[in-house]
Amino acid sequence: MAGTRSSSSLARRPPATVFFAGVETARPEADASLPAKFKRLLSRFDLARLCGNDWVPIKMHLGGGLGYTTLHPLFVRTVVQAVKDAGGKPFIVEGHFDALRTAHERGYTTETLGCPLVAAGGPYSTHVIRRPIGYKTLDEVGIYGAIYDAPCLINLAHVKGHGACGHGGACKNLAMGCVDGPSRGQLHALEGGIAWDQARCTFCGRCVKACDRDAISMDREEQCVRIFFHNCRYCRHCVAACPRKALKVTERNGFRHFQEGMARATRAILEHIPGERALHVNVLLNMTMFCDCWGFSSPSVVPDIGILASHDLVAVEKAALDAVHIDRFIPGTLIGGRKLGPGRHLWERVHGKDPFVQVRALERQGLGTSRYTLVPVD
Repeated sequence: MAGTRSSSSLARRPPATVFFAGVETARPEADASLPAKFKRLLSRFDLARLCGNDWVPIKMHLGGGLGYTTLHPLFVRTVVQAVKDAGGKPFIVEGHFDALRTAHERGYTTETLGCPLVAAGGPYSTHVIRRPIGYKTLDEVGIYGAIYDAPCLINLAHVKGHGACGHGGACKNLAMGCVDGPSRGQLHALEGGIAWDQARCTFCGRCVKACDRDAISMDREEQCVRIFFHNCRYCRHCVAACPRKALKVTERNGFRHFQEGMARATRAILEHIPGERALHVNVLLNMTMFCDCWGFSSPSVVPDIGILASHDLVAVEKAALDAVHIDRFIPGTLIGGRKLGPGRHLWERVHGKDPFVQVRALERQGLGTSRYTLVPVD
């Protein structure tokens, strides 16, 4: 992968092709249903060239706890079989060994999926390759070896909301799922935008009361105020409520640095894989408010849409965002009776973060184009 692209080179890049299989079923027949369409969608790609008789990692999120809205094993098995038919040797890969221990509780086993499940960093998460990033406090990331050593990759992502970046899809599946624990912590440390001055604080609690997202907590015994930026929507009501100016806005949209960090981590993860040997799949089913890593499920905020796939990471992310329309929002599906806030996109109105910041960051890193042609697969 090349470095950051100029705006002129991005403008000259031709539109990418994104294939789409929709949930609409024209006839009461299995062949007209989404799984059958997904098989036909995968057949539109030269998987023999992608696989090349190699071991093929299929990166996905295995969920945890009481979560039941992760990817259905049927769709995972469909990808596995397509890889086998193309001459590849598939295996499901997740970032850390702990995720494998409970994968069977959500139906993910060697028998149901048709291939092994592998921890990307080995059982001790020690097979890690350090790659430089050099962005603010993110000096480097540790990429799990089963990903970095692979000559090809299928990025099988479940689209949902995410408190830190608005939208979690193909980019997040790589940036947060293919790096070690310290790297994930450093990525989250890029969040911010509101600073607390302990010397000014009297622990009156007005900032806590002013926050409608439970983003601020206070511990008077430890003399500490904590801001959980995953919940913060940068409304700055806490700053206005503080009588001692103990809270100060340092950046109006601190989440942007997290988005940029994810884009740069993704570039490091994909830098050794040719574009035609990487396939990115966004599954737009069971799209809930929060990430699958929370360990529980909530109602879908929009009806099921279908599956998108492309060799172009940026295009498939942009297409996923374009498909999630505000007017399709299902009232009453937000946790705790939370209401939609301001914003142009539904995920922004849910979490207060503009998800297109992620797309633009990926595009600047040379990972694809936001211009695409959508090709329906019936």
